[in-house]
Amino acid sequence: MRHQPFKHYLIVEIEKDASESVFESLNATSKNVFLNPSEEMFDRYIHNLDGIIIVKNLISEAPIIETQNIVIPTLEKLLVDMLIDTNLFSAQQNELEFIMKTAISKFAINELKMKRYAFRRNRENELEKLVNISLAK
Repeated sequence: MRHQPFKHYLIVEIEKDASESVFESLNATSKNVFLNPSEEMFDRYIHNLDGIIIVKNLISEAPIIETQNIVIPTLEKLLVDMLIDTNLFSAQQNELEFIMKTAISKFAINELKMKRYAFRRNRENELEKLVNISLAK
């Protein structure tokens, strides 16, 4: 596990068609901007830097909400992404069960929405296991 104390990543998820132009625009104003970084690129370059902007393609049908004209991810999306995107969420990997248990106990989680998104990302089995383990404890 990589320890990432005080690392701040800004993750911009955008429709695939617009990701290249958003990347170019951000790259013109910031120096540490990465477009859909691979695991190797993350390990070699990104995890050593701070103030990173990562531009990723938004998965279709991802659970998002709009509040005050700003589109943000739902808790369901964040929980599934944390399970799947182990590079971006490497600091949380040892706490997955605790995070899931806490989220389920403190917030109204739409499990159907979360499972549908995990299905879209081909990880419904991993999510089901994590939810079951978290609820058992």
